[in-house]
Amino acid sequence: MVSQIQMAGMVTQLLISLLFPIAILIFLLRKKSLSWKSFWIGALIFVIFSQVLEKLLHIAVIDPAGPSLKWTDSTAAFVAYGALAAGVFEEIGRYLAFKFLLKRNLEYKDGLSFGLGHGGIEAILIGVLGGINAIVIANLINTGMFDQTIGAALPTEQLTMIKNQFLNTGFGIYVVGGLERIPAIFIHIALSLFVLLAVRENEFVYVIYAIGLHALMDVVPAMYQVGVIKNIWIIEPIIALFGIVAIIYIVKAKNCFQNS
Repeated sequence: MVSQIQMAGMVTQLLISLLFPIAILIFLLRKKSLSWKSFWIGALIFVIFSQVLEKLLHIAVIDPAGPSLKWTDSTAAFVAYGALAAGVFEEIGRYLAFKFLLKRNLEYKDGLSFGLGHGGIEAILIGVLGGINAIVIANLINTGMFDQTIGAALPTEQLTMIKNQFLNTGFGIYVVGGLERIPAIFIHIALSLFVLLAVRENEFVYVIYAIGLHALMDVVPAMYQVGVIKNIWIIEPIIALFGIVAIIYIVKAKNCFQNS
């Protein structure tokens, strides 16, 4: 049985992932710093470049039996690919959006709004939908319907693995999954402002820097995915630190827009 405490963790993850982006949205509205056009294009770019194009590349190069690449079992190669893929797709997506779709929307508030749209839709897809999916599966396990509904489509070994994962995942892991969306949103906003400055100043090299920064932030999660780092509590403080640096940059970047 999945306990009520575990279920509470799933609900907490869902609520944090939903309410925090809404809180930032309301804050920007009150500060008159929200551009709806940039917000929605930021969300659209994430879906197209991260959830469609990047996922298609994953299908082509990642071994489903991994985690590893299809042509090598090298852990280092998988970590490098995992770190770079998100950076390349998302930062190029940001650049193309500001360069062509938002060429008349290049103010500070557009960077804020684009980043919130980008990070907000990620929070919904990962944190909210992930939480809903977890609650549904947990209820199927608790009512004895899991094997009947999902079991027919999966091998017994995989079915047992999924069930054990839900039975053994504690309250704290779900809460951390929600809290992780907070620094992630600030990181998306900071990177959006950075790429926006690249477009405003016609310096594509800044986009390369953004790709490198994004890849650097994804190295540790990729190492956790392949089992090099086994303790999730090592990862979360690092992500939080990146989030703090992102907040500092967001505040200081306003001067760059006023002076450029």
